[in-house]
Amino acid sequence: MATISIFVGSVYGGAERLSDEVIDTIEQSEQSEHQAKLISSPTLDDIKSASHILVITSTTGQGDIPDNLAPLYAQLNSQFPMLTGKPYGIIAMGDRSYGDTFCGAGRSFDELFRDLQAKPVGHRLEIDACEDFEPWPVTEPWLKQWLTKIPE
Repeated sequence: MATISIFVGSVYGGAERLSDEVIDTIEQSEQSEHQAKLISSPTLDDIKSASHILVITSTTGQGDIPDNLAPLYAQLNSQFPMLTGKPYGIIAMGDRSYGDTFCGAGRSFDELFRDLQAKPVGHRLEIDACEDFEPWPVTEPWLKQWLTKIPE
């Protein structure tokens, strides 16, 4: 059984609503006995102590990280604590009409986690608000597959 620490970055509440559905699915899944732990005001110690990481983040401005996750990102980037082998997943929300900055927050975390030698589990999920007005139908199949791949 894994305890999945879920780090949520939200501007208008969409990522928070999605995280509620993700947590419900993790905790009610019959195929796994995983637990979920929501972390909405994360610290560097939360990342270091997490056994499994799932980042669910929207993107703000021109590919920016939401205010509640930005300090964590800055700390990770400046202190560079190695997360060698720590399994993680990224659910990135954005708007493709912003071009190169689409899902910039999720992409930034993905790059940084790789630099810190964390281990990606599967591929990063990118959700386009222009195509998918409700993110859950896109997230659910990805999440179910991701849960089967994470190490216990």
